[in-house]
Amino acid sequence: MTRRAITRRSALALGSLSTAALAMPFVSRHGLAEPPIKLGSLLDASGPIGISGARMIQTTQYAVGVLNAAGGLLGRQIQLINYDTQSSMQLYSQYAQQLVLKDRVDVVQGGITSASREAIRPTLDRFKTLYFYNTQYEGGVCDRNVFCTGTTPAQTVDHVVAYAMKTWGKKAYIIAADYNYGQITAKWMTKFVRDGGGSVARTDFFPLDVTDFSSAISRIQQAGPNFLLSALVGANHNGFYRQWAAAGMKPKIPMASTVFGLSDELTSMEPATTDGIVTCYGWYNDIGTPASDAFVKGMQAKYGAGVTDLGELDSATYEGIMIWAEGVKKAGSVAQQKVIAALESGITIDGPSGKVTMDPKTHHTVRNAYLAQPKNRSWDIMATYPEQYPGDTGGACDLIKNPRTDKQFEPSI
Repeated sequence: MTRRAITRRSALALGSLSTAALAMPFVSRHGLAEPPIKLGSLLDASGPIGISGARMIQTTQYAVGVLNAAGGLLGRQIQLINYDTQSSMQLYSQYAQQLVLKDRVDVVQGGITSASREAIRPTLDRFKTLYFYNTQYEGGVCDRNVFCTGTTPAQTVDHVVAYAMKTWGKKAYIIAADYNYGQITAKWMTKFVRDGGGSVARTDFFPLDVTDFSSAISRIQQAGPNFLLSALVGANHNGFYRQWAAAGMKPKIPMASTVFGLSDELTSMEPATTDGIVTCYGWYNDIGTPASDAFVKGMQAKYGAGVTDLGELDSATYEGIMIWAEGVKKAGSVAQQKVIAALESGITIDGPSGKVTMDPKTHHTVRNAYLAQPKNRSWDIMATYPEQYPGDTGGACDLIKNPRTDKQFEPSI
């Protein structure tokens, strides 16, 4: 079963079943029902970003199930309340308000695009509801109420650019999605290329609804770069890779990407299209460690053997919930300020990706990164970078010294 096979209807059905099952009250040995701890989830089961969100929804359900099977937290079960945001910023805003005002959740875990994160972050800040953003992103968010568990450019993009320039040459061409993720990631790409003594021939941005890349491919051909850097996002932009291969460009200009393979690209596209595209993420389902394999097998046991397309979005979702759980345990409470203080003590877990530590200053994770490329529908792991620090955010953000900071820092180029 690929991400595409998970329809909006089936994802919503899964969510309804999960909410009902996980909402059952815990009955103590004294016979008194304890109210559940409420975890809110905002993810896209449908729409252009549903290609990534459907599996993240399943991972959220799986992680909550693991915690509840172990007795929950603080002697209470966890109730999952999730909404399909349908790749709509309006629905993100609407459901964020519903989670905090009507459902009164103790934490929100969710958001996929950076635009969705920024649509809900002000609401969660205003109503003092703890927020975990579990997506690989452009870095720089500095907000004491927010914890980010996905990788940032200093942990991954830097390695991709260094590999590309060492292997292919010094002249890059950048293509990216036209919203804050693509725009800021393109800045980081440009900075890393220039820092390495290279140059950028051109940067092109594409709205998320663009599906025809013929003119862009012509521009790239004319520019003659040594390599192409892609920060394209979502189902519509996946058409670029097929069109690139169909135009005969794949063997002529090699490509690296900051997003490719985070969804179901390896299962839905032919190896002739995907093989050789270099990526760097915080986790691949082929890294082969015991913790990684256990996560994959656990997901397959719950959702079927066809779950072969797991990626960093899924491992970071799982790890985000588990880091929050450790914070709750240490705090002995679900109260926002107490959990934040516990998380700022430098909590570490052993997750599917390896050792993951919450950095107190940045509220980002120190984690492993891996360089890999597709090879016949599997990931060929080319290099491992242990315990990478989120230096992009860490270079500007210090929430211990300045806890009232609320902004996103960007690179200067």
